[in-house]
Amino acid sequence: MNQLRKILIATFLLGCVIFALNGPQQKSAELSAAQLKAGVPMEISCGQCQLGMSGSGCDLAVRFGGRTYWVSGTGIDDHGDAHGDHGFCNAIRQGTVAGEIQGDRFVVDSLALQPAAK
Repeated sequence: MNQLRKILIATFLLGCVIFALNGPQQKSAELSAAQLKAGVPMEISCGQCQLGMSGSGCDLAVRFGGRTYWVSGTGIDDHGDAHGDHGFCNAIRQGTVAGEIQGDRFVVDSLALQPAAK
C-alpha cells in the first residue's frame, strides 16, 4: 500500500512538472499593447455565423489567444462580400491585424487578409 502511494504521488508530481514546462497557450491578455499595435496573426470572420458569438445580424469579429472580440474600426463588408464564397459569413479567414483591445472590442488600425483558400 505504501509503495502504491509513492507511485501515485510520483506520477502526480511528474504530471505537474510536464504541465508547468509546456504550459497553456499564450492568452490575449498576455500579449503586450506593443505586440497588438504591431499586428498579430488572427482568425477573422463573422462573429455570429462562424465564431459562435451571440448577436443579431452579421458583424466582424477576430479570434486569437483563445478569446474572441467584436471589431471596431472596419466593417464586415469592407473586405469583400461577406456572403460570397470566401466571405466572412462563409469562411474563417486568416490575417494579421493591428490595433488595441478596448473592453470587449478589438479596435483595428490595420487588417491584412491572407489570400482565400481555393
